[in-house]
Amino acid sequence: MSRFRKFIVGILGLIVGLILSILIVKMQGKSPLEVYKALFGYSLGSLLSIISTLNAATPLILTGLSAAMAWDAGAINLGQPGQFLIGAITAALLGIYLPFPVWISIPLILIGAAAAGALWSGLAAFFRQKYNMDEFVSTLMLNFIAEYFTTYLVTYPFLDPKAYVASTTAIRKAFTLATPDQFNKGIYLAVLVAIFTWWIVKRWGIGYEWHMIGLNQRFAAVGGCKTERDYSLAMLYSGALSGLAGGILILGGTQHRFMKGIGGNFGWDGVMLAMIANNDVIMTVIFAFFFGALKAGGIGMEFDTSVPSEFILVIEAIIVISVVATRATIDLYGGKLKALVKTRRVVKNS
Repeated sequence: MSRFRKFIVGILGLIVGLILSILIVKMQGKSPLEVYKALFGYSLGSLLSIISTLNAATPLILTGLSAAMAWDAGAINLGQPGQFLIGAITAALLGIYLPFPVWISIPLILIGAAAAGALWSGLAAFFRQKYNMDEFVSTLMLNFIAEYFTTYLVTYPFLDPKAYVASTTAIRKAFTLATPDQFNKGIYLAVLVAIFTWWIVKRWGIGYEWHMIGLNQRFAAVGGCKTERDYSLAMLYSGALSGLAGGILILGGTQHRFMKGIGGNFGWDGVMLAMIANNDVIMTVIFAFFFGALKAGGIGMEFDTSVPSEFILVIEAIIVISVVATRATIDLYGGKLKALVKTRRVVKNS
């Protein structure tokens, strides 16, 4: 499927999803116009709103690419939430204890977060190659381990006694990536990583091998691809992206510390983004900004209309279902139409 076709399918799915969301709002006795006016007003209506949208989109770009790259290589990595948390706790602890200057420490923190995420996804790759364990199961289970492990760390050995909730102490102020108006400069890194990921997919041999393995592993093996090595590299790169997302959130967020529940839905939203974008790098980035707008506007929408901000999760779920259903419908009937046209041409020529 071409990128233009993916874009059209995505837009059609978004339109269907928004229409269904309007119906749900109407069923609740609310005005769809007021709800969506507040939603997009608080996400795009002012400079502060745009900053909030960009901040929300930053980790989504990376977790979305994490899922997309793994799935494109045929690896069912659903461990983005756990890899995100492991990267975040690593960044928080390094930000507290690293004694080096800023210009050394910030790169080390981000590299450490990415490495921690890669290590966590690497466990699933190891389990598959050593014990033939399905990564679908192992990555899901590792999410729970990551959640409970990080909760233990911020509840006992690294607890800030002055905090109202279980959390670490704040990282050194010099290590933060946020500007005075709370703009997360980590988005520049996220976009650069997205460009690098696109280059891997389109210009580097390993990206081509990942894609071929995802299409047909046996064909790729016969063609000379080192499938097991490539699978492991895809899993490691996927985990590194999610871990980096966690690190950027710690350095560029508002709290600058690891808090219980900090992961939110960034990991699972990344999974949904990959599904909507059909594993396309550019489309994943585009939809990440759209999801970022939904997240940024949700709280303001609740203030103005009394519609719970959790309604954003409903909208996201409806959009995913709509896009996937639209894609499947177009593939089904588009294939039948092509076959019918081809048959008529053969009959006509004969």
